[in-house]
Amino acid sequence: MAGPKYSATCSAPVNIAVIKYWGKRDTKLILPTNDSLSVTLDQDHLRSVTTASADESYGGKDRLWLNGVEEEIAEQGRLRTCIDEMRKMRSDKEAGDDKLPKLSSWPLHICSENNFPTAAGLASSASGFAALIYTLATLFGLLPAVDNSQLSRIARQGSGSACRSLFGGFVAWQGGEKADGSDSLAVQVASREHWPDLHALICVVSDAKKGTPSTAGMQRTVATSPLLQHRIKDVVPARMKSISDAIQRRDFDSFAAITMADSNNFHATCLDTTPPIFYMNDVSRAIVQLVEELNRASEEAGKGKVAAYTYDAGPNAVLYAPKENVQLVLQLVRHYFPNADFDDTFNLLGAGSGASHRGQQAAVPLPSGLPSTFNSSVIPVHEAGAVRRLIHTQVGDGPRKLNDAECLLKEDGEPLRLARAKRA
Repeated sequence: MAGPKYSATCSAPVNIAVIKYWGKRDTKLILPTNDSLSVTLDQDHLRSVTTASADESYGGKDRLWLNGVEEEIAEQGRLRTCIDEMRKMRSDKEAGDDKLPKLSSWPLHICSENNFPTAAGLASSASGFAALIYTLATLFGLLPAVDNSQLSRIARQGSGSACRSLFGGFVAWQGGEKADGSDSLAVQVASREHWPDLHALICVVSDAKKGTPSTAGMQRTVATSPLLQHRIKDVVPARMKSISDAIQRRDFDSFAAITMADSNNFHATCLDTTPPIFYMNDVSRAIVQLVEELNRASEEAGKGKVAAYTYDAGPNAVLYAPKENVQLVLQLVRHYFPNADFDDTFNLLGAGSGASHRGQQAAVPLPSGLPSTFNSSVIPVHEAGAVRRLIHTQVGDGPRKLNDAECLLKEDGEPLRLARAKRA
């Protein structure tokens, strides 16, 4: 089906930080208190897709649909800020060429969909705002004259972490020092091709919205946590350098140690907040214990670390591991946390690539390849569904321009998804 005449459809990836962003020095411009670094995940498994269209006939007002539901574009909100910034860039381009259609003055229809739970701790706002900015840049003909680092400055004003989703591979958000935020942007540390066998297993403990949203939580931490000041001044700068070096060397042991330490330090600042913020729950902490015991036993056997955990502002674990270790980690998690839904994207279980394992499943034994000193009673086998879903993915690329077949708007600018719902 043909989409609107002037439209673009793009996708952007999820990123999961290994050096965490928590706290703003400027809440309007979204300027962070510290640098951060993330791993971009594969869009074949986790992505936001956005279609944007400009047309004189759209009735004078911008409209946005997210996962099939129309959302208000508040006049002083972050969405409006991002749209206005992109419009200004298009307007500047039109001023230099009077033959260009005046897209900057036409209303926009924007439709965005995620293939994962929104606001569930999987950085949906990051991929969503990155997809929005990249799609508008494509629609407005700004690429490649405007590069992704420049776009990241605008995406940052929608959601801080979104600036890191403008690149694939391993990405640093340089916090910057200038008051206007012009030096607060994302840069790629290494491409996905540099370390392609780094994989991730996401353990979805909850797909509900979190009790304390990140925006409110981090500013409470900034206002009340003495530990955060130590993190900003003494902890993060050294870790940014160390983990960048580890990535360049593809040194998983160092990468894992820094990743886990920074996750723990981040959550310690949340506990140091008044009143304290609890993002992890008992299942989250059990996964930490399991990974720590696995690594201890492996290192005792002289084989180095097997996996690394990290937690954003939510209970869901992201476990990084070299490709060769993922099968063992997966079997271990499925043993202690039975009946988690799992789509086997890499055919680790032998039932075919993409085979779906859902509902009641047979008990999974402990893997045979465990280190000999592994303490199998480190945590109990949990009740079915304690981990609701497992997602296996890998390091991925940056935003993609998609073809018309993936357009989310009909020719009249209305969302396809809503049209399907009406027919049903």
